[in-house]
Amino acid sequence: MDDYTNLSIRNWALEDRPREKMMSKGIQSLSDSELIALLIGSGTRKASAVELARQILNKAGNNLDKLGKFSISDLKKLKGIGEARATSIVAALELGRRRKLTEPPEADKITGSADVFNMIYPVLSDLSHEEFWVLILNRSNRVIEKRRISQGGITGTVTDIRMILKMALENLATSLILCHNHPSGNLQPSDADISVTRRLKESASLMDIALLDHIIVAGKKYFSFADDNLI
Repeated sequence: MDDYTNLSIRNWALEDRPREKMMSKGIQSLSDSELIALLIGSGTRKASAVELARQILNKAGNNLDKLGKFSISDLKKLKGIGEARATSIVAALELGRRRKLTEPPEADKITGSADVFNMIYPVLSDLSHEEFWVLILNRSNRVIEKRRISQGGITGTVTDIRMILKMALENLATSLILCHNHPSGNLQPSDADISVTRRLKESASLMDIALLDHIIVAGKKYFSFADDNLI
């Protein structure tokens, strides 16, 4: 990075620009100075955003905890840091502080098909068209994500298995539960329902992800593939 000292960020190699680096390699790949550079947004005529960020860190002894105690006035003493940039940095550090103080909400735990039905019933019960949803679970069978994956007409919808697996991998899922509704009121799974369940189970198992159940909601009742030994 030091070879680029006298160049603006837009002239750097793509892999060295903080924003592009984050998009291609993930936010964890960025250094502290690169993260602060993203908050600053742009440099000055004499220093890039990353160089300004390094100066800020140097002022704080390269200690983020100490930087978190800086005021807007403290930051404005640095050349190239005006009120707008200073407030962005202070606001970001305050969000980080509040995040540490916040207890993460406990996700819903799935212990059986009734838990799934109670969770998904408000979403699917009154629809006049068919929708497919997927519940993404962690190792403790707690729901990480609940997301609609497709919707269709009265008689059916298309389910993209690749899309489901992509979401599962992105969320580091251990298991999945498929859910959809039958607006007709018929609880019995169709041949297409059985087929997509089988294909999803087989595909997910290749990635060590279990398909725990497939719930069909019809009015106030539901059908569970797991309870009926179809999975």
